Amino acid sequence: MKSRIQDAVNMFESGFNCAQSVFVTYADIFGMDRQTALKLAGPMGAGVGRMREVCGTVSAMAMLSGLKMGNTDPADEEAKTRSYEMVRKMSDAFRERRGSIICRELLGMSSGMQREESAKPSARTAEYYASRPCSHLVAEAAGIVEEMILEMEE
Repeated sequence: MKSRIQDAVNMFESGFNCAQSVFVTYADIFGMDRQTALKLAGPMGAGVGRMREVCGTVSAMAMLSGLKMGNTDPADEEAKTRSYEMVRKMSDAFRERRGSIICRELLGMSSGMQREESAKPSARTAEYYASRPCSHLVAEAAGIVEEMILEMEE
């Protein structure tokens, strides 16, 4: 399969949030339509609802892991464990490469700041993109998806 990393970055730089950009780039591989994927991933952006908690790209990786190997039977402990192990593995790789999986830490926000005052997203301007590492974080997460989920044998 051709790499879609740049597609994810392009989505982000066209105005979609970080979670949408990673999740939607790959959701079709698992049979999910674009509109549903956009709606599902939307609230996960900016560290879940702009609260600056777990990075939206990390949430997107977890959701894609669920599409690939998530459990559908509550009694299937093996499937649950497999899914959780994959999420941990991807999160650990992201943390190792980027230093954290927490949005506010990745953005260099003061440690005392718990979340943005407003839920309203910042205007997407050239300055916005230049002042944040988010395009690189989208690329990192997309790369991890390709390395760890898409290269898995069925």
